[in-house]
Amino acid sequence: MIQSLLSRRAAAVPVLAALFLTLALEAHAEPPSVPTHRIDGTLVFDGIPPADPTLASQVERYEEWRQATFLDWLPDGSMLVATSFGGQSEVHRVASPLGMREQVTFGDGSVLEARAPQSGAGFVFVRQTNGYPQLFEYSGPGAARQLTQGNYLHGSPVWSHDGKRVAFYGTDRTGANDDIYVANIPAATRPRLAIAGSTGDWRPLDWSQDDSKLLLLNTVSPEKSALYVAQVATGALTPVAIPESRITAASFAADGVGFCLISNAQSDFEQLLYFNPITHVTRRVSADVPWDVETFAVSAGGHYVAYVVNDDGQSHLAVLDTLRNLEFKPPGLQDGRISGIGFDDKGEKLAFSYESARSPRDVYVYDVAQGTVQRWTHSEIGPLDPANLAAAQLVHYPTWDRFGLSRRTLSAYVYLPRGPSPCPVLIILPGGQNLHSQFRPGWNAFIQFIVNDLGYAVIAPNVRGSSGYGNTFRALDGGRLRDDAVRDVGALLVWIGLQPGLDSHRVAVMGHAYGGFLALASLATYSDHLQGAIDVAGIANLVDFVGNSPAAERAQRAAEFGNVQDTDMRAFLDRISPLDNVALIHRPVFIVQGLDAPGSRAADSQQLVWRLRSQGNQAWYLSATDAGNDLTTPADRQAYLETAAQFLRMLAK
Repeated sequence: MIQSLLSRRAAAVPVLAALFLTLALEAHAEPPSVPTHRIDGTLVFDGIPPADPTLASQVERYEEWRQATFLDWLPDGSMLVATSFGGQSEVHRVASPLGMREQVTFGDGSVLEARAPQSGAGFVFVRQTNGYPQLFEYSGPGAARQLTQGNYLHGSPVWSHDGKRVAFYGTDRTGANDDIYVANIPAATRPRLAIAGSTGDWRPLDWSQDDSKLLLLNTVSPEKSALYVAQVATGALTPVAIPESRITAASFAADGVGFCLISNAQSDFEQLLYFNPITHVTRRVSADVPWDVETFAVSAGGHYVAYVVNDDGQSHLAVLDTLRNLEFKPPGLQDGRISGIGFDDKGEKLAFSYESARSPRDVYVYDVAQGTVQRWTHSEIGPLDPANLAAAQLVHYPTWDRFGLSRRTLSAYVYLPRGPSPCPVLIILPGGQNLHSQFRPGWNAFIQFIVNDLGYAVIAPNVRGSSGYGNTFRALDGGRLRDDAVRDVGALLVWIGLQPGLDSHRVAVMGHAYGGFLALASLATYSDHLQGAIDVAGIANLVDFVGNSPAAERAQRAAEFGNVQDTDMRAFLDRISPLDNVALIHRPVFIVQGLDAPGSRAADSQQLVWRLRSQGNQAWYLSATDAGNDLTTPADRQAYLETAAQFLRMLAK
């Protein structure tokens, strides 16, 4: 059955014939009629039926929630948290567990980061201002001084130990390269260019104990990173001679000699390691588990080391007592996601952000000595009943190939409705702007709406190429293996057909960016087994995506997808691109695209709409003139959610 389903493309209309058919339609056909066309501010609704006010109000109920994210500890034992509500985040101060949140920043655009020094009353924060992240200094109520200007990127602020200087990255010099700047806060002078970056993404990570050096991370590609130690006074760079690998985080070790880092230098997975630059010995610090370590924190003096493991999408937090060689597990944490961990200045309490499929993100504190966990914030979910929210259930399904002697299995998270069965199914495919994004069971109010109000079962698989499952798994969709990820979707369709509570005749797919490519490619390959697709800024033309990439990303995308200058590779990418397989799509498609997107993505999406309609297919098209490949404004997001709900309700009938 699997082989029969997965051979669908081989029996489909040849791509060459489809291409000639499309060209003929473009040359001779009149432009297709569009049922409706309306403009609402920056949004254009094209071929989309009028909105249903009742359905829109149902969607709005699921957006009246807020969440809290741990940012940093303050020297007095209180903390900074980011509170998100109404599509914007601001910094709040919380002085005690479940204490009142005191808002301390005010402005337009969300606050993305905030960091406090080890002494003093102020902090620095990064706010999205007119589409660009800018660095600000907060020194007291109503006193927020902007440290950076212009249409440039800024971020990753790191305080020196003496609390006088902040290092951060910025693109001010060329508009493209990441450089490292240092701002002298007491002097109130303009930030100084300290280190001129070159290829790749440069980020400051840590100051040496005497504040004379900076530890820098240079990420050249998703698979290759390097650490450097920079002399702050001169800008001189010294590479840290660790084996070539992917590094995601690092710091100076408490012994003043080595470095702590998360790297895959010794494993198929990313592990927490200690590297001694004198002996060149690397040893593993985290437990020996076949999963990635995703973040870590070291207490003052190095007594405790905390780290978070990504265990098949769930987060597991561990704290090491380096003096007694013991490991502790914070009690009472259910399955969910943990992020943003950090010790207080005394090194006794560890704060972290935690969320689950049924609860928004909130801040908790683990007292290591006492072995207790306290909740510091409690975020509301609006008018929703927590008892009715769906849990994310982890399942594994067999795919079409083998891993060793056994059939390879893939992970998926399943959300089941309480209504009648068999129920319709929505497959949410991984991807996003990060091609290797992994689906994680965190808070997603729209998934809850789809399950509870529309009655869909939602299945979110991690097909080959997803992060979190090791280097080998990440590479399984590279180059000419790209179509194998689509075959994983076919295997999931087989699994769905074997589940009595799921209606295999009412299955839809959706995805964002690379996930949009997977959704469109799946619809072209398995059109007889799918009802429709939602494509949010998807990659419709792989050749254009690689060839028209920004210069800084072109080499990386070519390594991932293939060299478009190679004739055979270009032909392969054309063959599997959704834009060249429109003749195989016979189901409705909802396409969402920001018109300010870089490269050719917007033009390719518009071309996809035209070709679908030229062959008589139903194509809804929502575009936003003020957005790129991500819909970030509340108005854009709300319009997308309400239209997606309308589209899914239509498919489920």
